[in-house]
Amino acid sequence: MIKIGLTTWSEHDYLLKKPKPTLAEYASKLPVVELDTSFYAIPTQQSVLKWVLETPPNFRFIVKAHQTMTLHKPWQDYFSSQQEAFTTLINSLQPMIKAQRLAAILFQFPPNFVCETQFVRYLRMIRQWMGDLPVAIEFRHDSWFLKQYLPETIALMKQYQFTLVIVDQPKVPHSAPFYPVTTNSAFQLVRLHGRNHDGWLKKGEDWRSYRTLYDYSDRELSELAQVVEEISSFSQDTYVIFNNNAGGDAAKNALSLQNKLQIKYQGLNPEQIQLF
Repeated sequence: MIKIGLTTWSEHDYLLKKPKPTLAEYASKLPVVELDTSFYAIPTQQSVLKWVLETPPNFRFIVKAHQTMTLHKPWQDYFSSQQEAFTTLINSLQPMIKAQRLAAILFQFPPNFVCETQFVRYLRMIRQWMGDLPVAIEFRHDSWFLKQYLPETIALMKQYQFTLVIVDQPKVPHSAPFYPVTTNSAFQLVRLHGRNHDGWLKKGEDWRSYRTLYDYSDRELSELAQVVEEISSFSQDTYVIFNNNAGGDAAKNALSLQNKLQIKYQGLNPEQIQLF
C-alpha cells in the first residue's frame, strides 16, 4: 500500500480550496499526515486522542521525535534525564498506539549527526528506549552513505528494524543523497523536501520561507512515481510525505503523484456535502 501525505494538515489551502483545513477535512483527501508539532513540544494524551477520533480507522500518523531526542537541543533544558524524553513521548502517544494508528516515529537528525561511534551508540539506545515501536531514521549528512560506511549503515538499520528514510532534497555540501533502499519490510518512508538549492542554504530570520520553496515539475513527479512504485513491493506500507510547502506546492504535488500512481484511497473521512 502506497500512502501519500503532507506535513501538518492546516497549511494546505490547495487541498480543499479553503484556508486552514481541519484534520477531519484533511483526512477526507489523504490517508496519512506527518505531525511536526511534536518536535517542538510533546503533545498531551488528550490532543492525541482527539486526533485519533477525528480520523478514520485506516488513517495513519507519522510523528516527529522531540528536538531533544534528535539532539537538536540539550535534554537538560526540558527533562530530568535523556530517557525521560522518550518515555514522555511514548506515554503521550498511547491513544494512537492502542488504536494502531501510529505509522512511525521519525527521527530527523541534524547535519552534525555524522557517522561516528558515539552516534552509532545513540542509535542503539534509541531502539532500546523505543521498544518495538516503528522508528524511521533520516540522516542529513552524507557520511552515513559513503562507500566505506554504507554497508554498515544498512546493516545497522536492518538489525534494529529501523526504516532508513529516502530523502529528496537539494544537493548541497555533505547532504544525504537520494538513495532508494528498503531496510524494513514493515514500512518505508520517502520524504520530499524539494530541490531549491539556494533556498536550502538561506540564512536569516526568514529562512523557513525559502527552504522548501519548490514546485516539482511533471517530469520530476513522473520519475518519483516510478521509484515509489518500484520500491513499494519490498515492504508492507510505503509512505510518501511532501514537505515542499513554503510556497504551498505540497498538496498539489501530492495529488498529482497520486494520480500518476493511479491510486484511489478508500475509507477516508466523508467529504462535506455541498448544499449550494
